[in-house]
Amino acid sequence: MTAEQGGAGAISHRWSKRLIMVLEGFSDRDRLHRGRTYAASGDVEDLDVRPGEVYASVRGTRRRPYSVTIRISVLTPDQWSRVERMMAARTDLYTALLEGRMPEHVEDVFHDTGLSLYPSRREFDADCTCPDLVRPCKHIAATCYVLADRLDQDPFDLMLWRGRRKTDLLRRLESLRDEQAWEQSEAAPEPEDVPLAETLAGFWSGAQPLPALPAAPEDARPGAILDRLGPLGVGASGEGGRGEPDLTDLLRPAYDALARG
Repeated sequence: MTAEQGGAGAISHRWSKRLIMVLEGFSDRDRLHRGRTYAASGDVEDLDVRPGEVYASVRGTRRRPYSVTIRISVLTPDQWSRVERMMAARTDLYTALLEGRMPEHVEDVFHDTGLSLYPSRREFDADCTCPDLVRPCKHIAATCYVLADRLDQDPFDLMLWRGRRKTDLLRRLESLRDEQAWEQSEAAPEPEDVPLAETLAGFWSGAQPLPALPAAPEDARPGAILDRLGPLGVGASGEGGRGEPDLTDLLRPAYDALARG
């Protein structure tokens, strides 16, 4: 097990501990102990997390399993919008979430918007088909323990319980990041247009000066290339011309003039 929290495969006991702390705040200690035993024995089956509700079947003393339902408040679209905007504005949260990890400090965003990620005692509502009149009963407690373990495996189920599926959350965060990037680009000052007449003097000048040409070798002469070529066998009057100077000799004055600039 790792200390880093995340999605499936990356485990942190932070999530289960927080949920158990909530449960212990308003439950009978004896029923909690019996509920933990039920959970450890595998008596909780078919646990299903949905927006606002958790369902489970719990085997008890009767042949037919008891049905447990745990409800909490689902955040409204406006509340989720506030939370998601704050998530998108924090690079540490945004990066971790898109990597499929649930940041431990994600609760801060809910707190800063006046909300809570975990259920409070006031909103915690649970039903069970067992005959026990006290709530939460041991079957509800057992469901909570199994749910807590499941949150360690995939903390995004906590978001789902509050009404936001993982895929929808990540899609919304990506959209908000794109929107923020667009707003920042629009806020950047536009370059001023300079009249063409004011740019003519430097029209042929580059943004950076051209590199200096390499120095010519000391023994380099304007007609060195002609010396390397040798006689071309072409006279002034055409190929094979007799009594006429070779073409290379005729080109030497031109090369000397070019070298002098």
